[in-house]
Amino acid sequence: MVVAEGAIVQINLINGDGATHDISVPDFKASSNQLNTKGASTTIVFRADKKGEFKYICSLPGHVQAGMIGKILVGEGAAIPKATGAEVSRSPMEVGQPVGARGPQSLTVNLETTEVLGQLADGTTYKYWTFNSKVPGPFIRVRVGDTVTVNMANAADSHMIHSVDFHAVTGPGGGAAVTQAAPGTSKSFTFKAINPGLFVYHCATPMVAQHISNGMYGMILVEPEGGLPKVDREFYVMQGELYTAQPHGTPGENEFSLEKLLKEQPEHMMFNGTMDALTKTHRMEAKVGETVRIFFGVGGPNATSSFHVIGEVFDRVYSQADLTSPPLKNVQTISVPPGGASMVEFKVEVPGRYILVDHALSRLEKGLAGFLYVTGPENPDVYHTAEKMDPNSGH
Repeated sequence: MVVAEGAIVQINLINGDGATHDISVPDFKASSNQLNTKGASTTIVFRADKKGEFKYICSLPGHVQAGMIGKILVGEGAAIPKATGAEVSRSPMEVGQPVGARGPQSLTVNLETTEVLGQLADGTTYKYWTFNSKVPGPFIRVRVGDTVTVNMANAADSHMIHSVDFHAVTGPGGGAAVTQAAPGTSKSFTFKAINPGLFVYHCATPMVAQHISNGMYGMILVEPEGGLPKVDREFYVMQGELYTAQPHGTPGENEFSLEKLLKEQPEHMMFNGTMDALTKTHRMEAKVGETVRIFFGVGGPNATSSFHVIGEVFDRVYSQADLTSPPLKNVQTISVPPGGASMVEFKVEVPGRYILVDHALSRLEKGLAGFLYVTGPENPDVYHTAEKMDPNSGH
């Protein structure tokens, strides 16, 4: 086990045989309770605040001698894993141009379905299936009344048939009935955007859940007549799940698990395609006093999201992405189902780092988090403390 000096280390222990076991890292004074039952689990957390080579062990008599010992290397030997896959995460800043006050137009949307070995996390890759080589697919922005032609090409080096189903489309399969494209072929259809709202699109080739899980989802915004009210910042965020044979955190190429998909047991959960998309790869920023709008959707294919921004309250929530009814106000957490969406707006009034989560918080341990950085002057009328920020608070 290799970690950087100063890192907060969490080790999860699962009892695999039913005998009594524990885990201890004596040099960091970290030790767990004893586990007596097969399948039981426990956790230790410590800060690796000194360089060197250290042991972790099962402290029960005779267990070290039986082989229950491992090594933790802290410091100079903690090399940063090199990326071995393509960057597939979609920037949340890619939201297109507002339609404004223009009238209806004829537009063309070009999609390419690709199969890409992408960087899931540091040292971990996965074979994603995508629209335009990013997860989620491109954010498509049109106006109610627009006539939209969708051209979908399946890359020649793909191995699978792919298609697209737009929830904004009124017609068979949302377009999927006519876009089942073999590798190296393309399909096309035209629809009129008759319903304003924020809608999910996804691949609808059997088995549909596998195509969606592998990254084939995105959103289309159909703005109402006159467009949306102006805000200072807009962000595009979608939640997804990956079902891999390997446990979360396993280095190397992770492979799809049909068994876990059917049992709805994802190993990885993420915003915008990867573990680091909204925490390291892309930096969401706003300034004190600005109004933020988040276009939020759930690709799924299975888990409903309880979307929440820690330290903020949504001033306006366009529930179920209904953009023409009066919004809900002063909402803490929203529920968004797979294949669903919502639009939230809030004014940022205090500087700091704000964490985007699914408030089913166990999912944080599977990678589901994002950061919004707010800069600007302090606002003691809204928030004030004489205490120092705790670097270990997770916030």
